[in-house]
Amino acid sequence: MTPEELLESAQALNQRGERYAMVTVVRTTPPTSAYVGAQAIVLADGSLQGSVGGGCAREVVVAAALEAMRSGAARLVLISNASQDGVDTGVERHAMRCASNGEIELFIHPHLPAPLLLVLGSTPAAVQARSFARDCAFRVTECAQGADAAQIAIALVATQGEDDENALHAALASSARTVLLVASRRKAERLRDAMRLRGVGEARLAAIEAPAGPDIGAHSPAHIALAAVAGAVACWQKMTEKAQEAAPAQVRPEPAAPVYVNPVCGAAVAPGEALHVVSYAGMEFYFCCDGCKLEFDRDPARYAAIQAGRPLPASMEAA
Repeated sequence: MTPEELLESAQALNQRGERYAMVTVVRTTPPTSAYVGAQAIVLADGSLQGSVGGGCAREVVVAAALEAMRSGAARLVLISNASQDGVDTGVERHAMRCASNGEIELFIHPHLPAPLLLVLGSTPAAVQARSFARDCAFRVTECAQGADAAQIAIALVATQGEDDENALHAALASSARTVLLVASRRKAERLRDAMRLRGVGEARLAAIEAPAGPDIGAHSPAHIALAAVAGAVACWQKMTEKAQEAAPAQVRPEPAAPVYVNPVCGAAVAPGEALHVVSYAGMEFYFCCDGCKLEFDRDPARYAAIQAGRPLPASMEAA
């Protein structure tokens, strides 16, 4: 995907209220097919749009992005085989599975959908509540039915005497998990009785919270709206915390098998997948192809010195 197409995809996901994670390559060490600035989007189903490297990085990127979406926290991820024992860099590390043995560092930013708040009423408090809610990053709707109805998380009924029963019934019929009602406790109980007569069950009536929001001694429409929206923010925080607690942790990829660097060509070889294994001078040598083994057999002392990290004799350096 082009950068423009990726941006259009992100905008569409935002408009539909879908969660996703934006992944950006921030550093690379060759050889790798990734490049600084490359971006991709990981969707909630684990599919990936765009590219941030080859297949060696994909599994790690998707798993880390899903975990970021679950926790809601951004993260830095480093895919590398370089040793940093005892160094706490604050970066989540994963093994590089590719024989190229390059490095990729990525920034993963989860984008969680803003909650959809249904605000019913045409009173000054309702009008002010819609404005406050948008300032608090809610998506706001005035319709209990329609294309977005299934996404309604919280409903706020601020009719204050204007068709209260129909508005509350519509809010209870929506997908809202909490229905905040701008009313006194006495009036709220009368409206609950009216809902019972309309056939609303006790389990659903338990979703009603009245008065809406904390008691701040509100009397003006602006203060009533402020308290109600504060109640909506508190409800959403509780819902988010419960969802994070209930969500199973994403299964991360198994750590890569130990990697051995072939002294002949410098390629990484997983010992368990080696085509040839040779014992020489008390050391094990692993080869993924016939050519490197044949080259090793011609001068094993040379490659034993390379593996042991010893300086080569002058005669070997010239070879």
